Amino acid sequence: MALPRLNPDEKRTFYLHTTYATIEGFVLGILALNEFVFLKSMQGSNYQMSLLFQFSMAVFILLFIMNEWLKRVSNRAVLLRKTALITRVPLLALAFFPSEASAYINSSIYHLVFLGIFLIYYLGALVINPTINFLLKNNYDHQHFGKLYSYATSVNKIVMLLVTFVYGVLLDQNYYIFKWSLPLAGLLSMIGLWLLSLIRIEERIVLYRQNFWVSVKASARDMIQILKTNRPYRHFEIGFMFYGFSFMVSVTVIAIFFYEGLDLNYSSMAFYKNAYNVLAILLLPYFGGLLGNLDPRKFSVLTYSSIFLYIFFLMLTVWIPAYTEIAGIKLYYVLICYILAHGVFAATMVLLWNIGSAYFCKAEEAGTYQSVHLFLTGFRALFAPTIGVFFYEKFGLITTFTVALVSLAIAIGVNVWSYKNEKKIPVV
Repeated sequence: MALPRLNPDEKRTFYLHTTYATIEGFVLGILALNEFVFLKSMQGSNYQMSLLFQFSMAVFILLFIMNEWLKRVSNRAVLLRKTALITRVPLLALAFFPSEASAYINSSIYHLVFLGIFLIYYLGALVINPTINFLLKNNYDHQHFGKLYSYATSVNKIVMLLVTFVYGVLLDQNYYIFKWSLPLAGLLSMIGLWLLSLIRIEERIVLYRQNFWVSVKASARDMIQILKTNRPYRHFEIGFMFYGFSFMVSVTVIAIFFYEGLDLNYSSMAFYKNAYNVLAILLLPYFGGLLGNLDPRKFSVLTYSSIFLYIFFLMLTVWIPAYTEIAGIKLYYVLICYILAHGVFAATMVLLWNIGSAYFCKAEEAGTYQSVHLFLTGFRALFAPTIGVFFYEKFGLITTFTVALVSLAIAIGVNVWSYKNEKKIPVV
């Protein structure tokens, strides 16, 4: 992949970000099967598993407070390193988990500890996600932003799919290897965040005389004011709310369906995750450049349409359950279409979710706008995953997926209407 002509700061930032993305790809490759590990190896319940996903998103509700606190941080590098220690060290405790199924069947203490460890882990995103957006937006030229981000993300996904494949095979051989792989992921994540902290940034520190909580209220008003005054961004986030509800309602149910409905082993689960990620890797550079030249609301229609299709094709396996088995992997014929649609979704959503909000603001506002975006993500995570499991257990898979598809149709309609009727976002 040929890089565009970069200045020295862009080069240094790109290499540090790419190295971080490589290490994080290893970590994500292990975490990719976490929900399946919780159901299959640890015998956790469906509702408990929904909490595991819920924690990963619901923590963003605290950005209501964190947004103001991050403005007061005088050294973001030190903050990243402290965050790495506080949120990743608890993963080391998993090395002391038992390796017998009976221990998990007879007691829920391990399920609760596991959930607690990952609640702490996901809290790190409150610092890491807005900081990454801030670092990149202030070091990359606008026209290079999407492309460079997509390159680093492509490397991230290549490493992730390789690790996911190997990890899936190892889990089929030993259901309890997670007690060693997850602590390793914690150590690697600490190294990656330390490297990310080396990205240079000229901090513009504001001395605050206001009481912190008074400032928090002011920050909340600022966040609300952004949504009130920036109409294109408000419509973008309304569409995201309907998309996010659909995604969160369906994502936990999909993991349950793979386990209970399709009876997949770890190798098969890893195959489906890897297959769509291979396609995503091939498409990421193209979509990264496309996002740099396209209004995010228009770009989102492609993203939301692709998840609509992959949920639809997954639902079809209820009526068309034909499959073949190759080297222990169950290949459902209809899920080939699921893989194709999911590949487009994975390539576009990683860009839209992480940097889409930055296109609606000035460079110095990128962290705040992303904080608004993540806060709204946390808000819908408070209820959507649990609602998904409730609908699945009460009304079945078809009703749950139908609710998700209707919500996606609304998200597409909102963004199409907004793009046609509101001011366009200028491409610099």
